[in-house]
Order: sequence, then structure tokens, then C-alpha cells
Amino acid sequence: MLSSVRRDDPDAFHVGPTRALAWPAETVIEALEPLLTPERLARMDAVVRQRTRRFVPVLENLHDPHNASAVLRSADAFGIQDVAMVRSDGEFLAARRVAQGSHRWLDLHLFEGTAASIAWLKERKYRVLVARMDGSIGPSALADVPTAVIFGNEHAGVSAEAESLADGSYAIPMAGFVESLNVSVAAAVTLYAATAGRTGDLHAEEQRTLKARFLLASVRDAERVVEERVRAR
Repeated sequence: MLSSVRRDDPDAFHVGPTRALAWPAETVIEALEPLLTPERLARMDAVVRQRTRRFVPVLENLHDPHNASAVLRSADAFGIQDVAMVRSDGEFLAARRVAQGSHRWLDLHLFEGTAASIAWLKERKYRVLVARMDGSIGPSALADVPTAVIFGNEHAGVSAEAESLADGSYAIPMAGFVESLNVSVAAAVTLYAATAGRTGDLHAEEQRTLKARFLLASVRDAERVVEERVRAR
């Protein structure tokens, strides 16, 4: 079982929404690509090709930074690009030792209210489900249409507001005596089920933008290097 991390633990750190690129993707790629090894670039291109936006985990008021970090790490591992985070206090915390920098590779979207996050998802044509022990939709149906699953607070579960605004409910079938899983474990199982056997679905422009962001996260003093490249033109 994952040990908990208090929100005032020194290992906890604030995770904010992902910023848009400050330069055109091509400018960033031209400046930074020569600074990485061919092996690293090949790995980066392979990761970009496998990224998907067809599934979005929504973390609603998770309290333990350890759990939040584990979900971010699983999202990266299974090729999920977008993670929505709801915190009524605006302070989404992760744990460094668990996240291991995985937040750098994701598009993180921070909302101060559940309704705003669901409205954002529905504008983008996602089916929105809430995770419940008695949910009617199982893992095998996650890939049918673009879907978001809301995972609730470790103690209270998903909010009544989330349930009232969602399109349905989701559950992982259980065969043992336990009735629920730790939220980070449930998310990992769900992310695997949503992506198993699928390839990436980002179009070419999205892939170039994502590669530029990955380069910025991989090169020391990357912003300075890009600025110097821009000034030299």
C-alpha cells in the first residue's frame, strides 16, 4: 500500500496548469533538437507518437499528494496526455519522490470547481463518468468514445455535484472480498484499460507542439537557448 504524504511534507510541491509555448514549435525544435543525442530524440519521438487525448482522468479534491503523483505517473506511463485537476482551494499538490518529474510531460488543467471541469470536458465532446463502486460502465467500454472519469476524494469519494452533472458511472469489477481500491490504484487500472491495444491519436501539429514542450523540459537552460536563437535571426 502507498504510504501517505502530508500536504505540509517537504516532499510535496505545487503543480500548476501547463503553460502554452512562448515560441512557435518549429523555433523550439530547431534550437534544441541538436542538443540531444539521437537515442534520446528517437525515444522522444516514440513517446509523442503514442500519446492520446481520447481519455482524461479527473482528480477531484484529492488530499494526499502521494496519490495525486501516482496518478500523474501512471498517465505518463500509459500515454495519456491530459489530466484535469479540481481543487476548491486552487492548491494541487504532488510528491516529488513519487511523481519523478512526470508532470513535465503532461498537459495539466487546473480547475477550482467541479462544474467548470465538467463544462470544459463536455465542450470537447467527452463522455463524463464518475468512479463509483456500483458504477454501470466497466473498463471494457472506456475506449468506445472519448471519455473522462472523475476520481473523487480518498475519504468522501466523488462529490454530489459531479454525480449530478456526469453522463454515467464507472466501476472496476471486483472478484475478492475488498469493495474498493486505493484511488491511485483504481486510476492506474483504468488508464491501462482505456489505452490497451490503442495507438496514439495526436495530429501532426499537436505532435510537433508536444515535441517542442518535451525538448524544453529536457535541455538545461532551454529558454535561454531558444531566446538566443530567436535574437540571432
